[in-house]
Amino acid sequence: MDPSATTSSPRQPFTATAKKKKKKTTAQTLSHDVLCIIFSFLDLFQLIRCSAVSTSWRKAINKLKLNQTEYFKQRHNDPNGLQDASFSQRSLSEQAEQLAMERHALALQRAPASVIQWKGHSVGVNQCRMKMGKVLTGVGDKVMRLWSAESCKCLDEYFLVDKAPLVDFDFDEGKVVGLVGTRICIWNRTETRNVFSSRENLFTKGLCMRYVDPEAVIGCEDGKVRVFDLYSRKCSQIIKMHEGPVTCLAFTDDQLLVSGSSLGTLSLSDLSSDQRVVLLGSTFSAGIKTLCFNPSSYMVFAGSTAGNVSCWDLRKTNRTLWETRVSPNVVYSMHHLRNDTSTLVVGGIDGVLRIVDQVTGEVISRCIMDDRSTVLHRSTERFGTVQIESRKLKRISEDDRIDLMPRASRPQITCLAVGMEKVVTTHNDKHIRVWKFRK
Repeated sequence: MDPSATTSSPRQPFTATAKKKKKKTTAQTLSHDVLCIIFSFLDLFQLIRCSAVSTSWRKAINKLKLNQTEYFKQRHNDPNGLQDASFSQRSLSEQAEQLAMERHALALQRAPASVIQWKGHSVGVNQCRMKMGKVLTGVGDKVMRLWSAESCKCLDEYFLVDKAPLVDFDFDEGKVVGLVGTRICIWNRTETRNVFSSRENLFTKGLCMRYVDPEAVIGCEDGKVRVFDLYSRKCSQIIKMHEGPVTCLAFTDDQLLVSGSSLGTLSLSDLSSDQRVVLLGSTFSAGIKTLCFNPSSYMVFAGSTAGNVSCWDLRKTNRTLWETRVSPNVVYSMHHLRNDTSTLVVGGIDGVLRIVDQVTGEVISRCIMDDRSTVLHRSTERFGTVQIESRKLKRISEDDRIDLMPRASRPQITCLAVGMEKVVTTHNDKHIRVWKFRK
């Protein structure tokens, strides 16, 4: 017998290709049965948060009627949950939503809170958006970054296609839409990255943008609003809204468009036609910097460069409901939860985060950060190492001298977005901050 036949061949070196790559388990890959088990351990408010994560999660929770059971446990202290089978799911959803909004408002007003911060960009950024627990930041850098509001981990990056500056942006589950220079760019959020860019010089110096499928609306320096169809990729309407530059925009569910100008005027137009509906009067001595519309109450809130916030009811457009001087300087940004009719969060150049009563205009809480920060942990991202820090929130009174407070505890708030019991802010610096209010 040939000895070589019985001699074992040398062991081949282990290679990465020989190892089967394990698929990463994500929240989206969990089976329906596993989701049911997990959801059964959650309370009402945790279920409400989970319902906002994705359509599939919301359907699973509604189908199981878990939120219905938890609602009755909380309201009636019934250990067995729901007893009345005739109780409608719609009625329950409305009641649960109201309960969640009440808790959210109370948390913003007086709950203890902390501010989580990290350097998310190599240069200063001044815009942020938050939806479904995710935060998108950009404007100033050549990249937009998507973050988890809870873990502060970077989930994705969207790079600009050329040297044109990013002016404004927004996002949904499937895409990111941005106003880049004089054109619209769309980034596909699916695994196969695809960037669509409209032709150059489509708009005359766009200053702001909002979109609701299938249309993006761009406010321009010439006082006109240009409506861009995201699917036909053409400009479908041009509407003259103001005599001065259009500085901010807001949508209503009825396809009405509200716009503010640098001259302090507020216009209301119908996207179904190019006819101006109404020009709202204004007592602003300066221009309108930011707009916010509440679809639940039909109220429009406008913040000015003079520090005023005003409120109009679109059903009664002949007068202002209230006007309050909330800040001694520019109001840059305002926001509220879609179904919250009680609180409005306002931020501006003085760096104070203010909670305003939507009905009366009264400032009910004022917040800044503590000077000191604590390092929580470090996270390795695709663009480098990120240090996550925590700072305590300080509530101040109306009589406190803001000008005597250190700027490090109140950097200017250039943009903010509101989530359930949290607010994310950007400051035209490298930091992203999430203010977490826990009752």
